[in-house]
Amino acid sequence: MSTGGAGGESSAWTPCPEDAPCRIMPFGASITDGYNVPGGYRIHLWALVDMADKSIDFVGSLSNGPSELPDKEHEGHSGWKIAELDAIAAERLTTYVPQIILVHAGTNDVRNADDLPNAPNRLRALVDTMTSTAPEALVVLASLVPVDDVQDQLAMDAFNAEVPVIVEENVNAGKHVVFADMASALDVADLADGVHPTAAGYDKMATVWFDIVATMLP
Repeated sequence: MSTGGAGGESSAWTPCPEDAPCRIMPFGASITDGYNVPGGYRIHLWALVDMADKSIDFVGSLSNGPSELPDKEHEGHSGWKIAELDAIAAERLTTYVPQIILVHAGTNDVRNADDLPNAPNRLRALVDTMTSTAPEALVVLASLVPVDDVQDQLAMDAFNAEVPVIVEENVNAGKHVVFADMASALDVADLADGVHPTAAGYDKMATVWFDIVATMLP
């Protein structure tokens, strides 16, 4: 479907077509799905795009959201860890051919203390899968929104510190990857249950995504 301008990788380069909606794949786990608020950040992102008179098409194998979100597709798999997401990434990108991929992944690795020292390497592998499968797409790689558990947050801080490093590595290799700072955009007051955002928290996430991709959208 379509609808919904400032920021981006470059004012000269865009992954989006000039005369058709830009295909965007929201990719991740329950926060991408919109746990607590079906549709999650996709609701406000759609609205921002619409208000800017831009055009997008959410793509993915899953679908949910309220009536005010006319385009409900996404790739947000509740409970999934990075390796599980990596296992489906190539097939989903080949099937749905996104031009922008919004990636928020790793919360379940951190909260389950799943081999934490290697969690950033699993994220590297996921990004490698995406950039090799869809080299002309833009991967927007987000740091993780906060959690209210102190120990989990310490582990998340260590994970989040590696996310811009992964982005820089890819940029230096000539790949289309940019950083989305979700960790700084939200705080624990924006959480509904200590992990997943409230509606206002999801709106903050939408604003971060929008500010990065808006100038690229047709």
